[in-house]
Amino acid sequence: MRDVITSGKENTAMMAFDTLLSAEEIDAVIYFVREAFIVKKRENTHYHTPENGWFDHEQYEIAFPFVTGQIALDTPWESLSENQRKGKQLYLSSCISCHDRSKVTDEGAIWESYPLSWPRNGYSHKTTEKIDAISAASSYAVHDKDDTYVPKNEMEARGQTIFQENCAFCHAPDGTGKNWIGQFIEPHPRNFTVLPISERYTKSSLKALIQNGVEGSAMPAWRYVLDDEQIDSVIAYMWEKFKNGGH
Repeated sequence: MRDVITSGKENTAMMAFDTLLSAEEIDAVIYFVREAFIVKKRENTHYHTPENGWFDHEQYEIAFPFVTGQIALDTPWESLSENQRKGKQLYLSSCISCHDRSKVTDEGAIWESYPLSWPRNGYSHKTTEKIDAISAASSYAVHDKDDTYVPKNEMEARGQTIFQENCAFCHAPDGTGKNWIGQFIEPHPRNFTVLPISERYTKSSLKALIQNGVEGSAMPAWRYVLDDEQIDSVIAYMWEKFKNGGH
């Protein structure tokens, strides 16, 4: 214990205290830790106790399943009982400030990029005059390049035109949603290149999303803009372009 307190422990957050504590102080810490935690195993070393200001901690038990990971935090609200919904709400409003690492079913992206500022007036990735180094180097320029997919028939060609003139504003010409506008929208527009499109949708479910929009997102209901034939053309184009995801 003296070696660890004095020199720290490699590859952990335990720092060396030899520059902060004297030898006598380190010995005092060792004596206290051994007596309180190892020998006597004092109950007040547990956090949620009356000694630490937590009286009747069991009154919060409806939130315990979310603290312990018994119920995943991203379990849909509609799949929870009334009592579980109250527990989740309590967890999100109070417990999460300390218990911030909950069990989830879907971990999501490990890293996700976010833009720092809106583009300047007149900004364009495609300008022939390079305004500055950012214009040439921006990562968003990669996703604003013209679509190179070659349609296999007239229906796909119509769908490609409609997608590029409308959907690409948010989803980017390459369907990643990683262009300037797409990255500023919360939640981000769907990235169609992550999985083969047939693993995420059926043609009928995709048509319903395009027609009716997605609640809680920036995806509008296109039934007010596009007719059935135009939407079917967009789906035909997407079904072929994204059939293997990004490959």
